[in-house]
Amino acid sequence: MKTEAMSTQLLNRREFNGLGAALGSSLPAVSSTITALSSASALAAVTGPTSDHSGRTVKFHDGTIVPALGQGSARLAQGRHPQAVEEEALRAGLSLGMTVIDTAEIYGDGRSEELINHVIVGQRDRVFLVSKVWPSHVTGDGIARACEATLARLGSDHLDLYLLHWPTRDTALSGVVAAFESLRAAEKIHAWGVSNFKVGDMEDLFDVPDGHRCATNQVLYNLDSRGIEYDLLPWCEQRGMPVMAYTPLGGDSLVHDPTLARIGVAHNCSAAAVALGWAIRSGNVIAIPESGAAAHVKENAVALSLTLTPQELQTLDEAFPMRSADILRSLLDRSKRWLRSFRKDG
Repeated sequence: MKTEAMSTQLLNRREFNGLGAALGSSLPAVSSTITALSSASALAAVTGPTSDHSGRTVKFHDGTIVPALGQGSARLAQGRHPQAVEEEALRAGLSLGMTVIDTAEIYGDGRSEELINHVIVGQRDRVFLVSKVWPSHVTGDGIARACEATLARLGSDHLDLYLLHWPTRDTALSGVVAAFESLRAAEKIHAWGVSNFKVGDMEDLFDVPDGHRCATNQVLYNLDSRGIEYDLLPWCEQRGMPVMAYTPLGGDSLVHDPTLARIGVAHNCSAAAVALGWAIRSGNVIAIPESGAAAHVKENAVALSLTLTPQELQTLDEAFPMRSADILRSLLDRSKRWLRSFRKDG
């Protein structure tokens, strides 16, 4: 998928060299930092708020409470399954409490939104509906026009949450925020947020008027892609901002993992449910797995009531450690932010 490919690039040679220059540190120093961060991750996984049911729901800063598990739609309405089958999968999720439905204007060139239209007819009030605007559509009155087109495809008069799909480098964030706020004032959207923003992007956003009204940041997050844990996730938690996790099953790569399967046996659930239970363990993450089959949706829904033990969380932390490239990328981003701050203050 185009959006996933853009977010999963490995640390390239230029970034690695830039990291060394920016930090002014030797390889042993970086290695020590990686070891320390990995140890911190293991401790957090064991001692975090995981023994209760706080992960089942998530609260936005405006007080809105939603289930911690929703449904994605990036590959729906693209011929993988008959439309009726995919609609039934979404309806099954709604019936099981997965009432957050995420889509975007770019998914299937709007066909995903049109499919969801058929699903939510007669039950719009119980759905927390999320869509996204593509960054090339944000100039001028582009956000307003894109929103109207999205609403028409969805058959709804409002969105519960409207996101900027990727950071935009060509349009000032102040203009994007102003457009979102205008839509909110007109009650076309109830809240707005962003997607695929790094910490530096979030800091830029919070520097513009009303930027602090951002409700969430939707990013890649799963057991095999944990890069947000050492910078973005704590940054958002400190500001009371939940994170939305797309591809929480790792593009289905986690559903066949033997470690997850063994833990699933202990809970009489699937490996997918374990992976999702891990993703929503903190109470500050909303996972939006996608499935075009009702049977898989039912397996996923078990995560809403799944509580993993500290021992199981430690096992998963050891089986899926943070990748060195993710930590290096995080350190590089921090160094860039520090240099930018230093230049600004200087």
